Amino acid sequence: MPITPASATHRSSNGTAEAILLELVDENGTTIGTAEKLAAHQPPGQLHRAFSVFLFDGQGRLLLQQRALGKYHSPGVWSNTCCGHPYPGEAPFAAAARRTHEELGVSPSLLAAAGTVRYNHPDPDSGLVEQEYNHLFVGLVQSPLHPDPEEVGATAFVTAEELAERHSKDTFSSWFMTVLDAARPAIRELTEPSAGW
Repeated sequence: MPITPASATHRSSNGTAEAILLELVDENGTTIGTAEKLAAHQPPGQLHRAFSVFLFDGQGRLLLQQRALGKYHSPGVWSNTCCGHPYPGEAPFAAAARRTHEELGVSPSLLAAAGTVRYNHPDPDSGLVEQEYNHLFVGLVQSPLHPDPEEVGATAFVTAEELAERHSKDTFSSWFMTVLDAARPAIRELTEPSAGW
């Protein structure tokens, strides 16, 4: 079920709009309930389950995604390969694979868990808050991308050095460095030492 970029609803099988629910969790990541997607991001934010994906090509370059301008949250900013929220009861791994395919039109050739990170990042532009218990995944992409223009504005494969340069001049999501730093140990295991991650 693709997520409509400008709202927090999706179309059910009978064509009616349904609210997207997120899984609320405690500080240990244990599910404690659900909340409507937009409501969970209203200040001060409700702690909910999320995921972040970092895919690399055969040269050890990270696939970045620029979020489409129509996104209701953090439009037009650069971020990791894919991020989002599992549906209630959906395994984070399954959600990560699903959204990567929905957004980028590609299935990773390898996808592995890389730990979790908990953070609280307000977005000054939208006024929304990312209060997340985030499951991290790293992997490889070997197929051509087919991005959904409603989700993705642009993509780029970057080396660690190119990322540092780009990060200094372009606008990135408020959560990007937090999730990247948390995933670095797994990224280093996945990529060659010469890649510099």
